[in-house]
Amino acid sequence: MKRLLFVLLLCLSSFLTTHAQKFENLAMTPPMGWNSWNKFACNINEELIKGIADQMVATGLRDAGYVYLNLDDCWLGTRDENGFITCDKQRFPSGIKALADYVHSKGLKLGIYSDAGRLTCQEHPGSLGHEYQDALMYARWEVDYLKYDWCNTENINPIGAYTLMRDALRAAGRPIVFSMCEGGANQPWKWAKEVGHLWRTTMDIGCHFEKPIPKNGEWYPLSVLEILDQQVDIRDASGPGHWNDPDMLEVGNGMTVNQDRAHFTMWCMLSAPLILGNDLRSMSVATEEIIKNAEAIAIDQDSLGITALRVEQKDSVDVWLKPLANGDWAFCLLNRAHTPAKFDIDWQKYNKSDSLSARSTGFDKITYSIKDVWAKKKAGTTKKNKSVVIPAQDVVMYRLQPTK
Repeated sequence: MKRLLFVLLLCLSSFLTTHAQKFENLAMTPPMGWNSWNKFACNINEELIKGIADQMVATGLRDAGYVYLNLDDCWLGTRDENGFITCDKQRFPSGIKALADYVHSKGLKLGIYSDAGRLTCQEHPGSLGHEYQDALMYARWEVDYLKYDWCNTENINPIGAYTLMRDALRAAGRPIVFSMCEGGANQPWKWAKEVGHLWRTTMDIGCHFEKPIPKNGEWYPLSVLEILDQQVDIRDASGPGHWNDPDMLEVGNGMTVNQDRAHFTMWCMLSAPLILGNDLRSMSVATEEIIKNAEAIAIDQDSLGITALRVEQKDSVDVWLKPLANGDWAFCLLNRAHTPAKFDIDWQKYNKSDSLSARSTGFDKITYSIKDVWAKKKAGTTKKNKSVVIPAQDVVMYRLQPTK
């Protein structure tokens, strides 16, 4: 009898591995939400998360599209006598299911965190050897999103490990967005489309617009500009249901307003997930205006889901174009310098064809109306060239719409 049961389990495992696939029709636009790590790291608890949920509603962020409220590391407790994961009872005395119920009652979705290794990055229990148990528990708790990290993964194959968790999530039966977080070391943009809904393309972001000058060998996480430059050659991997993820947003965590606006804008141009990481309970008016700019968000959430292409670098200015639905384009000038930059826009110079979208700007044949996304006003048409001044470490971003 035991032998028969063992054979049946092997057959079931083989069937699940062969036939499992990620949940379709999830993350058809880049996920939007909030994550606890960038601001709070391990200093999280039930009261904080409920307060953030309240603020996501009160500030209008939920209605702007930010619907995922994601716990990062340090929510985990121990495993019970049967190997099932539990939460830290001191931090989350009501349990994760009760927290999910509260988050859902606010019209939001709950995300959770684990790791493919023995331990998480903060040395809490990882999912290695417990993938199906953990996926089943997430389903029972009615979790909606899983961020799956890559610490303490010695001698583990990343494709196998992430595929295993994908299969476990599928077997548990609850549609869960699968966010892969192996830091880009194994080039997930080449293989993860069938495994996850989004995957990190780089190591962790820090609250730096450009790379800081190291002091006495001090290590820094990656800056906004460093991460941006690493996205240029992998745009073809991203699209509806399968997104390149350049990491979470640092808007509101200490950079200048100009830098925050440029950071947010370039993530929108990349069709990146917009996962906030600031304290929503005490953010400034300027921060709120940036992260709630509906026209910038619309460019990120465009139904084509195509990442922008960088078409020129001239002195301190990058020129980016992003094809949008209905024949529109997003046109963005990024000034990397510490001083304002004057830039002359000769539209005919940007008669560009994009093989990924099979589209051309066609400035020689099409006249576009210009909408300044951050000034929130019309800015003429492409019949005439423009001269603009881009503030220091800031952007000018236009939405171009064909005229009749």
